[in-house]
Amino acid sequence: MPASPPRVTAAYLQPLLETAAAHGVSPSALATGAGLAPTALDPLPDALAAGDYIALLDAGSRLAHDPHFGLHVGERVRPGTYSVYGLVLLACRDIGQALEQTQRYEQLAHDLGRSRLEPEGALARYTWVSHYPLASRHLAESVFAGIRTFGCWLAGRPLAPQALAFAHARPKGVDPAEYVRVLGTVPDFDAPAHTAAFDASLLALPLPAADTGMYPLLQQHAERLLRERAQASSGIVAQVHAAIVRSLATEPVRLAGVAAALDLSPRTLQRKLADAGATFQQVLDAARYALAMDYLRQDALSLVDIAFLLGFQEQSAFTHAFREWSGLNPGAWRERALAGGR
Repeated sequence: MPASPPRVTAAYLQPLLETAAAHGVSPSALATGAGLAPTALDPLPDALAAGDYIALLDAGSRLAHDPHFGLHVGERVRPGTYSVYGLVLLACRDIGQALEQTQRYEQLAHDLGRSRLEPEGALARYTWVSHYPLASRHLAESVFAGIRTFGCWLAGRPLAPQALAFAHARPKGVDPAEYVRVLGTVPDFDAPAHTAAFDASLLALPLPAADTGMYPLLQQHAERLLRERAQASSGIVAQVHAAIVRSLATEPVRLAGVAAALDLSPRTLQRKLADAGATFQQVLDAARYALAMDYLRQDALSLVDIAFLLGFQEQSAFTHAFREWSGLNPGAWRERALAGGR
């Protein structure tokens, strides 16, 4: 995962909001259900923390009473959903090139996971490696539904995998026909990875609407954005994040202390963070949240231990903060995580 806080773009978030709205769930209700501030989605932010996006998926399913919420989010993708890399895909000559570019530019839309394409003789295998393996099934299902929806649109014809498998457990009491309708087949579950296998000859399938003449220009633009993102990931946000992690378990983390560790004045540090689109509190929360999820997966650590390791004076303060970050109290999150997040 990148050193800067993982996020999704506003464009990638839009299908989720539209799916919720179709069920009568307003942005404020959705945000509140995910443990966010009621105004968190209005106006729509340029980017949203990846953990918050996952919480919104779960809240949307719950509030909409839709067990296939992730599938329905994926159905609503459009070229603009994938930001600049979606435009690159529109200029690809065939399915194979589109999947190759997905592997390179997916991070321009989100930090939820990464794609991998591997030839296997007469078959090709697409794998999506989630950065959040304990997230609910709605995350992976939304990704695969989006890929199929957009892929069919690019190809100008229905496409269906020969085999599809998810790493999460088979959901109970859901209609398998909805998987067939959205994904083209009923997937296997409890697999080692999220994968789709298809006829390798499809890689050479031309994309009828491709504007291949625009490809060099769009690729150049996408490469520039990748460079800027890499620079940002190695910039001030990453430095502050690392300084916070080094200090959390040994001393109270304060802006002034982190600034001194970076040989900056507090005012200069605040300005540099603002220029990078972040605040000290946001970076502190992101560092604590990432560490909290790791610690909660270690059953030997008590909640009191974890609160101490994260620099909280009281367990109650940690519990309150974690609920703000994830929408769950840490004990409930741990139970779900240790059960496999299903």
